[in-house]
Amino acid sequence: MSRHLSPNPDSANSSQLELAFEDNRLAAQLFGEFDQHLALIEQRLEVEATPRGNHLMLSGAPSAIDQARRVLESLYAQLEEGQALEIATVDAVIRMIQTEDSQLVLPTLEKKGRVRMAQIATRKATIVARTPAQDAYMRAMDRSELIFGVGPAGTGKTYLAVAHAASLLERGDINRIILSRPAVEAGERLGFLPGDLKEKVDPYLRPLYDALYDMMRPEHVERWITSGIIEVAPLAFMRGRTLSNAVVILDEAQNTTSMQMKMFLTRLGENSKMIVTGDPSQVDLPRGERSGLIEAVDLLDGIEGVHVTRFSDKDVVRHALVGRIVRAYEADTARRLSENASRG
Repeated sequence: MSRHLSPNPDSANSSQLELAFEDNRLAAQLFGEFDQHLALIEQRLEVEATPRGNHLMLSGAPSAIDQARRVLESLYAQLEEGQALEIATVDAVIRMIQTEDSQLVLPTLEKKGRVRMAQIATRKATIVARTPAQDAYMRAMDRSELIFGVGPAGTGKTYLAVAHAASLLERGDINRIILSRPAVEAGERLGFLPGDLKEKVDPYLRPLYDALYDMMRPEHVERWITSGIIEVAPLAFMRGRTLSNAVVILDEAQNTTSMQMKMFLTRLGENSKMIVTGDPSQVDLPRGERSGLIEAVDLLDGIEGVHVTRFSDKDVVRHALVGRIVRAYEADTARRLSENASRG
């Protein structure tokens, strides 16, 4: 791959960079069907990308051209290694490069170099980090015993936690997975619902089941749930237990009380790790009751063996509109708080 930089005669504030890719077939994959990968790079980095065969001319501000070059070089290197390239991968690499330039320190980014995103592999799927926060979160799950993933919906907190647990179970590094949620509400009052306990709690644990089936073969999931290797249970069932040789995931943890969170965290046994996920902005506890998740993050952040990953609307990966919805609600919440403070 070669490159040639020259000033743009049409503008004193812009430059041009010509990139040449040796493999025509890989260059076509890099540009994407109907040049859709280039279109995303143009939109996100505010450059103009003009392909000519296996050559590509980039035009724009020098800093934007430099970002686009690094994105394209990283993606081309992945293709050379035999990795498939999807639009989500292009989006992820753009986010990583932009984060590097905003001075956020990540162990996965070489200075001005190629992007190496964290991965989680199971027999059914390989999950690749799509945002810098996801990358940090996935690597923290390898290194730490207690991991908090806090932030808005759609950022992959629960999905990645289940994927990590599934990979460890398939490798034989742990003996079981335990998935838990506060059911319905923090008080877990399920008595009014029809059916037995499983029928009462299953609807509230459905997202955890869905993630399991995405990561593992359905027959394995069903067999392991029946045998107890995978256990899905309401938070109240954790009381009095010591959980060893397991990955224990607590989802929707913002709806735990302080006592519930303390109870849960003290269940940690030998060769186990806990992953706690939740959105502090979506607390459904009674007014005046402090969220156990918020308290735990405040108390434990910085303690050896504990890692806190904070996600934001920039990490939403479900759909671009979801990110805009999250930002709109956050702006409205900030406005209401400001109005209340001014009245007070």
